[in-house]
Amino acid sequence: MKSLYVLLAPLALAGLMGTATAREITHAMGTTEVPDAPQRVVVLTNEGNEALLAVGVVPVGAVESWKGNPWYDYLMPQMQGAALLGTEGEPNLELIASLEPDLILGSKVRQEKVYEQLSAIAPTVMTETLGAPWKENLAVYADAVGKSAEGEAALSAFDNRITAIRQALGTSVKDTASLVRVSPARTRMYLKASFPGAIFAAIGFQRPTPQDKDGFAEDLTKERIPELAATRIFYFSPDPSDAEAEANLADWTADPLWLGLDAVKAGRATRVDDATWIAAGGIFAANIVLDDIEATYGLASTR
Repeated sequence: MKSLYVLLAPLALAGLMGTATAREITHAMGTTEVPDAPQRVVVLTNEGNEALLAVGVVPVGAVESWKGNPWYDYLMPQMQGAALLGTEGEPNLELIASLEPDLILGSKVRQEKVYEQLSAIAPTVMTETLGAPWKENLAVYADAVGKSAEGEAALSAFDNRITAIRQALGTSVKDTASLVRVSPARTRMYLKASFPGAIFAAIGFQRPTPQDKDGFAEDLTKERIPELAATRIFYFSPDPSDAEAEANLADWTADPLWLGLDAVKAGRATRVDDATWIAAGGIFAANIVLDDIEATYGLASTR
């Protein structure tokens, strides 16, 4: 990587010349001086992309969404003109440098190994991890681009939706809610520190005892299907167009243990979208999760 660092350093110096740094941001990798009003922002996480769009900033470059071509369908109309920069795990450093950004946003859990190279291109701010702390991360991203007020407004609107849904649920807010993802590679039940788990906790849903843990997710075998027992089950699978994934899901949902769950027998097992419920991790996806919960319970929209 040393030769790459040497390649990028001149571009970094050229990009930084004439850019006034006015504020210090403390983040997961340390403290960084950032431009007071950055104009060319690169973002290297899916949730960070959603955070920027929520505060009115269109990035000059972003990594591709986990699903979509190249971004989630609900983001595509807002991403006109943005350059595709590879994936969260392998961002294209040369292309990032060619965009001459004045700020780069990422996450330590994804880009820690290339943080020095990124910092040589432009001031770089990183969150610690992804998933459950998406709201805290949005506040970091919003602060970095000088849009804290807009970030607070977006989060306040989301919190207001949570409050309205909690009230509309009435006694159903005491329901236990189970989360499971069935894929050919592995099946997992999602715990409290997952993205949807954090949303459930904010609403007030209880979790079945096996999922009432602070971790992210836990692998599941068919023998453990009874651990999914809850008032409501929300389940998802990688891609309805993936024949192997669909066959695997059909196999699981035909299992006698699955069919014996009270929620399944009562029609309270709901399939939801894998991309928005677990892959995206940002504020747009979080609002779609709330849409799905409203639809599942037959509530009026709080949009």
